[in-house]
This record gives sequence, structure tokens and C-alpha cells, in this order.
Amino acid sequence: MRIILSGGGTGGHIYPALTIADTIRELEPAAEILFVGTQHGLEKDLVPRAGYSINFINVQGFKRSLSLDTVRSFYKLFTGLNGARKLLDDYKPNLVIGTGGYVCGPVCFLAALKGIPVCVQEQNALPGVTNKILSHFVKRIFLGYSEADKYFQGKARKVFTGNPVRAEILQHTRGEGLKAFGLDPDKMTVLIAGGSLGAASMNKAALPVERSLSGRGDVQILHATGKNNYGAYMAAAEKTGGFGDNIHVTPYLYDMPLALAAADLAVFRAGAIGLAELTARGIPSILIPYPYATANHQEFNARALEGAGAAEVILDKELTGEALQEKIEDLLLHKDRLLAMKMAARKAGRPGAAQEIAKQALTLAHMAPRQH
Repeated sequence: MRIILSGGGTGGHIYPALTIADTIRELEPAAEILFVGTQHGLEKDLVPRAGYSINFINVQGFKRSLSLDTVRSFYKLFTGLNGARKLLDDYKPNLVIGTGGYVCGPVCFLAALKGIPVCVQEQNALPGVTNKILSHFVKRIFLGYSEADKYFQGKARKVFTGNPVRAEILQHTRGEGLKAFGLDPDKMTVLIAGGSLGAASMNKAALPVERSLSGRGDVQILHATGKNNYGAYMAAAEKTGGFGDNIHVTPYLYDMPLALAAADLAVFRAGAIGLAELTARGIPSILIPYPYATANHQEFNARALEGAGAAEVILDKELTGEALQEKIEDLLLHKDRLLAMKMAARKAGRPGAAQEIAKQALTLAHMAPRQH
């Protein structure tokens, strides 16, 4: 069995593909797995580090306005299609899985035309353009959010699976997480993280909150500022006397699974995979959607969780220290509400998503005629 996984650009497309690949490897150890990406995306580094082979094609995304870049993009689309055709002819896959990003467009499209079973995994509540187009050609679309269903008009069968979550997300107990970061088991832990690079607006709001909660006996904060923001953040904190020992600020969380294990409440952006990890662990959240995400898809993700009762939302333009503290204090005061959000998050979580996706995709591959 030969399988191609294609998706790239950002971690939001690559990590789901890696999780699916790991699960396929568990279910079908003899399968050969090849990734397809571009030289410009994070997949160039992340995929080989995870132990998988990767081939590259030359393609780039389209700008939403007509420009010289758009002309270049059309040219690269044709070279990308040619590269994808040659790759499919040489590798002869039994199955192709796309996880989003413009790179998977040519690969999935041509594979579908060749009669190879093709599946697409859509992470967001508001689907990307590439996946919406592919829905007219592929066999199956695995939805990270049931809310995405209405945006797909193609013939593909749509299956709500949730988003694939790394196995290590569920491996640690709360006690292990607290011990790893030197946290107090008798205090409620608030995890604040704005993504791997941090988020300036979230840091700005967190500073007065952490000053106010510093020294409190009922709450503690674990906050990742982002490496580039850490020095300025701590300098600003020192100007007003620093923080008490219940405020833990770090540039970066190298072990997010342990941090999630420790968390009773999270303050997060609303990227699809981050939210899948929160809900898999049943962590209630205060979500601040990244306002510049393509087509504002993070707000759609956040509103879906808010609608499920698992999260509260503060728009980035409305984010202040006062607004953030008000929500945190309210949940500290109303433990019953926090518990209800926790139960709703757990209900929304789909920890078995990767297994479901891998099993269904492999079934399609086994049923299809072999490529020659």
C-alpha cells in the first residue's frame, strides 16, 4: 500500500497530516507513506524531523487581488500540476490524503482524475478555498467541525470526525503537568498562550491581569509570551515590582502536552488544532481569535465552541486587561459554570478523530482497483 499525504504551509495543515500518518502506520505497518509539500512551507523541516520522506512541487497560493503575483501563481500552478502528475505516475499511490493549503490542490485534483481514492481533511469551521474546490472531485471530506458541512457543495461524502490530535496530548495526568512546571495542585491553573510566536495583543492584556492576580492564593498562571516578546514583557513587569510566585511566565512552552495537562482554564487563539487539543482534554477556554486569519476563520472556530458551551470569546479588537480579568474572575467565582464549560469541552472533543480518519481512508484504498 502506497499513500501520499499532502498539505503544508503552516503547522495547522502539517500536524494533522503527521498525526494521520502516524495512525496509518499503526494500523498498517507495511504501508509506504510519502509527503508532498513545497520548499517554502514548514513541512520542509517538520516532516523529515517526524521520520517521513517528502517530495516537493513548485506551486504557490493566489493573492485575492489581480497583480503580477497572481500571474506568477498561475504559472506555478501549471508547473505544480506537471510536478504532481509526474509524481503520481512514478509513485503510483493507492490513496491520497490532503490536509489543506494550496500545495494539496494539484496533487489531490490530479489523483482524483486518475481514479485514485482521495480524501481531504478540513480543520476549520469555515473551509479554505482549495478544499471547497476539491470537494467536487474527491471521494470523502473529513470535517473538523460539523459547521463546515454547509460550505461544501461538491459530490464528496462529508463525515464529521473532528480534528486529529497527537497521541501525547492525552498521555499526562494533571499531577504530572503541575509537577513539570512547579505549580501548586491546590490552585486553579490558567494557561495563557498565543501560539508558538506569542501574540502581542494577548500579552498586552495579560500584563495587568497578572499584576492584579499576583500573590493570590486561589489561582496561578502559566503564560508563554513567545520568545521575541519575553524580554520586553518581563521588563514591563519589573517596573511595577514583578510578580508573585503564583505567576509563571516563560518565553515558550516546549512541552505543550504537559502544559495542557496542568490547565484548568486556557486563554488561547482559535486555531483549529489548538482547539482540538483543548477539547480532547476537556479544557474550558477564553478564546481570542486571530483577526488576520484567512477569511476570519478563527472566529468561526471560536464561535462554534462558544455555541457548544465550551468557551467564551473576546474579539481581538475588544481585548483589554479589564475584559480578560473580568472573564477569568467570573469563572473563578462561579465554579459551577466552569465545570459546565469543562463538560461541554469534553463533549465537543474528538480524541479518536485520527483513528476514524485513517480507518475510513484505508478502507477506501483497499476497495479501489490497484494503480499500475
